[in-house]
Amino acid sequence: MAHTYQFPRPALTVDVVVFALDDDQLQVMLIERDLEPFAGRWALPGGFVRVEETLDQAARRELQEETGLKDIFLEQLYTFGDVCRDPRERVVTVAYFALVNLVGHDVKACTDARNAAWFPANDLPRLAFDHRQIFKMAQERLRMKVRYQPVGFELLPDRFTLRQLQQMYELILDRKLDKRNFRKKMLATGVIQETNEIEKGVAHRAARLYRFDKRAYRRLTKQGFKLDI
Repeated sequence: MAHTYQFPRPALTVDVVVFALDDDQLQVMLIERDLEPFAGRWALPGGFVRVEETLDQAARRELQEETGLKDIFLEQLYTFGDVCRDPRERVVTVAYFALVNLVGHDVKACTDARNAAWFPANDLPRLAFDHRQIFKMAQERLRMKVRYQPVGFELLPDRFTLRQLQQMYELILDRKLDKRNFRKKMLATGVIQETNEIEKGVAHRAARLYRFDKRAYRRLTKQGFKLDI
């Protein structure tokens, strides 16, 4: 038997805060809206959830449609449901945050986006809707999460130096870290392994390259760890 509901239902959307490392900065992916409301304003990638898809499917679809990004780390963040957050109608959005290593990921604007571009996390333009609030919560979640799960490795290339690893943590946490203490604690986690390779094509003294241990990574992602830095 078919059922009908007496109560009006709000529209449902997803929005994604995508972080990456580029030009020694923590970057955020934004799209320039091509449609009203807020046409011409920068916003987070996202859109309406289709009836036949899950929230995760909607987030990944919208991300690929509006930016070309796919097959990246994606995690649900929070639900935003302020009554007046969207001038069109009552819209509830489920926000996600994503992490991507830019190597091998091309960005292109599609569907209802005029443009898609990376912006420094500390210098974002004025954003549409309540996307500034969503970004701030995603930034705080990332700062907390890198302390108890090794998700930051999603931002790094397959081979990296300890200097790059420390810089990544400093950019996320927005503060300097003691070099000796940081390296000692990261090596103690067992999630990184030294390789026989060194940097190539650098002006300074070439440093040893490391890689993350995928088995240890999966274990620590499930179990968690406390990185007191």
